[in-house]
Amino acid sequence: MNTSPGRPLGAHSIGTPVSGGLARRLGLRDAVIIGLASMIGAGAFVSLGAAQDLAGALAPLAVLIAAVVALCNATSTAQLAAQHPSSGGTYHYGREQLGPWWGFLAGWSFVIGKIASCAAMALVISAYLVPEPAQRLVAALVVMALVGVNLVGITRTAALARVLVTVALLALVLTGARLVVGLAAAPAGSAGPGAGGAGADGTSPWTVPGPLAGVGAGLWDGGLAAVLGAGTGGIAGVALAVVQAAALMFFAFAGYARVATLGEEVISPRRTIPRAIVTALAVVAVLYLALSVVLVLVGPAPGAQGWGPAPFLAALQAVGAGGAWGAVITVGAVAAAAGALLALVAGVSRTMLAMARGGDLPRPLARSSNRYAVPQRAEVVAGIAIVLLVLLASDVLVAIAASSFGVLLYYAIANLAALTQQGQWRLFPKVMQVVGLAGCLALVAALPGSTVVSGVVLLLIGVAYRAIVLAVRR
Repeated sequence: MNTSPGRPLGAHSIGTPVSGGLARRLGLRDAVIIGLASMIGAGAFVSLGAAQDLAGALAPLAVLIAAVVALCNATSTAQLAAQHPSSGGTYHYGREQLGPWWGFLAGWSFVIGKIASCAAMALVISAYLVPEPAQRLVAALVVMALVGVNLVGITRTAALARVLVTVALLALVLTGARLVVGLAAAPAGSAGPGAGGAGADGTSPWTVPGPLAGVGAGLWDGGLAAVLGAGTGGIAGVALAVVQAAALMFFAFAGYARVATLGEEVISPRRTIPRAIVTALAVVAVLYLALSVVLVLVGPAPGAQGWGPAPFLAALQAVGAGGAWGAVITVGAVAAAAGALLALVAGVSRTMLAMARGGDLPRPLARSSNRYAVPQRAEVVAGIAIVLLVLLASDVLVAIAASSFGVLLYYAIANLAALTQQGQWRLFPKVMQVVGLAGCLALVAALPGSTVVSGVVLLLIGVAYRAIVLAVRR
């Protein structure tokens, strides 16, 4: 790579990769689209329903908490990306600002968290398209198809993401409008299945329903919220249930920084990356908050199992809109999840590329295609890992919780790294990084015990691998 005076590392000509490097081909619009495509998916089509199952009428508050934490994390990521415009995101930032071990922990957390995210998105797609016996096979085929798109160039990824996110946004806007019309047309006092302030079983909407109901769920399955009696309406339990709902909603926001992992492929990264991250986050935060309010107005989930993996399909049925409207939301859900999966695979492979360059993953993964300027080996390995998880995972919500664990730790390290920045690189006040760090740790603590233990085990496996590699090198 050219490191001559006056030409910063990685500042090669637009669209022309150097040997073993990537090309700067993404402008602001494409960067925003990739960020939107990474977020719009689980948020509207899975997490919003799960948040209401956990927090009831307080679900919009959970969305707001997740948005605030995401905003703080986004400003930290944008600030770091402006100083270090290279592929790898917080893996690279952590190495530069805190040291190699911090960078490794960030990168490893991102990889395991986002592989879980990819599996969740693939399972959502298949759930809308085919019945249960064929869902895992179809999900695996979807993963392989979208990995194939990524293999032929980042501009094609951005082009397909643009189409998918447009379809998803249109479907969400139309669905939201139809729900509002259905609520307005309902007779007074019967706006939805939960109208009048109580659910189908007569419980108050302020009592947390769903999987946390009752202390018996225990720390392992329900987390601290269940132990403190979320299902009985206790203040501490309800508060923790809202925080846990926010942790699941954070999964839906996490794509805002996907563009930071494409730092070597963005034109004018110091200006483009911060603007793209904040713009994409703002658009999605407003959308999620509005949809959450509409879902609460429709009322508590009509069934004992909660809203399930397709909350807006159930909501449309609750207001008497079926048939064609079910097709609209299905098309939107598939497009949104496919767009998220497409961008997620790109982000995971770029982090693996950066980790391989740093010697924290096998060196062959650092090689990129000279023809398409993409890390093809990392893309293939990521695809294989996602397919395996799709075939082995239990359900979508478990994958979402696992993803939240890894991604929250990833952003906690990003906030730590941003706290060390000085001078011209400090673009946002330190209090935002402090709030972001505290928020990430609080949301992790609210997750079910099984998720936390499994995540810690995976982290320890990564630490052991790196320790062995370092010992062998010495």
